[in-house]
Amino acid sequence: MSTATDSPVRADGPGHGAQRPYALAHLEALEAESVHIFREVAGEFERPVILFSGGKDSIVMLHLALKAFAPAPVPFSLLHVDTGHNFPEVIAYRDRVAAEHRLRLRVARVQDFIDDGRLRERPDGTRNPLQTVPLLDAIQTGRFDAVFGGGRRDEEKARAKERVFSPRDEFGAWDPRRQRPELWQLYNGRHAPGEHVRVFPLSDWTELDVWQYIAREEIELPRIYYAHEREVFARGGMWLTAGEWGGPKASEPVERRLIRYRTVGDMSCTGAVDSDAATVTDVIAEIAASRLTERGATRADDKMSEAAMEDRKREGYF
Repeated sequence: MSTATDSPVRADGPGHGAQRPYALAHLEALEAESVHIFREVAGEFERPVILFSGGKDSIVMLHLALKAFAPAPVPFSLLHVDTGHNFPEVIAYRDRVAAEHRLRLRVARVQDFIDDGRLRERPDGTRNPLQTVPLLDAIQTGRFDAVFGGGRRDEEKARAKERVFSPRDEFGAWDPRRQRPELWQLYNGRHAPGEHVRVFPLSDWTELDVWQYIAREEIELPRIYYAHEREVFARGGMWLTAGEWGGPKASEPVERRLIRYRTVGDMSCTGAVDSDAATVTDVIAEIAASRLTERGATRADDKMSEAAMEDRKREGYF
């Protein structure tokens, strides 16, 4: 029979030689939880896929997947919904990482759906809301029954409502009333034929956790996440990068500023922030002092209405 003294102890408490049960450090606990989620999905589902855009959250998610199955290869392919308006340096990073780890990368292109008439360009030029149809088509075509995403609960209030395993119906739609309890890290992957489950290994992470983990693991990111000079213009209270998507207008002068991106996506709706944070340490200090979430500060598509994200999620968006 085990006793309390059988448990590992630590003697680094505030008292003289005080002992307390051993506990994982914060980042170690988050990493262990995420690794467990990846392995749970591998055991429960037949055809999982990882959404990978080359953004920091998907990069950390892939890093965790590599750890979860090492020394074996990751048993999932990668999927990216490319709007055609993504940052070139991020797309280059995406392709290089997929090749480096010999992972199959599937790319669903919004442009293909516009060309064949299944989608129409929006008047404002942004394609972020157009990602839902290509995403659902790729899931159906690939017969994926579990789809990993890098969403975190601290990003946005709609994402805060989702469980780690989030079931979607046969149309890819999300219903908050179908959320299942996840007590003691027990995950229910049950789903009917034609349905699938979205899985969020980073649900319990914060933006600061992600950056501290990047620092600890020395994970390489696209340079866009660090301070660099770039030609930008002001629109809707944000600094946007000029591009073929429709910006800037004649009344929007282009400036060269020292900026960085807290999140990356479609250039038409992803804003930069003024920053001189050129290293991981600088970024961590900057985020620790911030009172705005990354999406709240830099994503125009989340400002379309009070429930913009939730409305898109109900339609099948991530």
